[in-house]
Amino acid sequence: QVDLVESGGGSVQPGGSLRLSCEYSRSLYGASTSDIYCLGWFRQAPGKEREGVASIGRDGTINYADSVKGRFTISRDNADNRLYLQMSSLVLEETAMYYCAARPLWTPCTTVIERTSFTYWGQGTQVTVSS
Repeated sequence: QVDLVESGGGSVQPGGSLRLSCEYSRSLYGASTSDIYCLGWFRQAPGKEREGVASIGRDGTINYADSVKGRFTISRDNADNRLYLQMSSLVLEETAMYYCAARPLWTPCTTVIERTSFTYWGQGTQVTVSS
């Protein structure tokens, strides 16, 4: 089992920036977080499907949704067990609940950031882009 806790959401004006953070850990006492290979960020706007935003492997391999390329940056700190999403040039339509997620243990990322391939989820952090 993997536990994930997001933070850093809030309100921002169009064109603004925000940095999300996600702390991840193993539920089993003493289990290693090095078994968590693939982490990702997803978002879900009201009335819409949850969509993949970015993913990152433990080796640093990164994938982005086309809509965020050049504006969002995903990163992870394996020593500190933290996942980040730096977002810039935000637009109104990116108002959503943002979730961090992990694939099953020992499972690497693929180029497709598919919701159904991620097993563990955080509770989400709200991002509101509003003028």
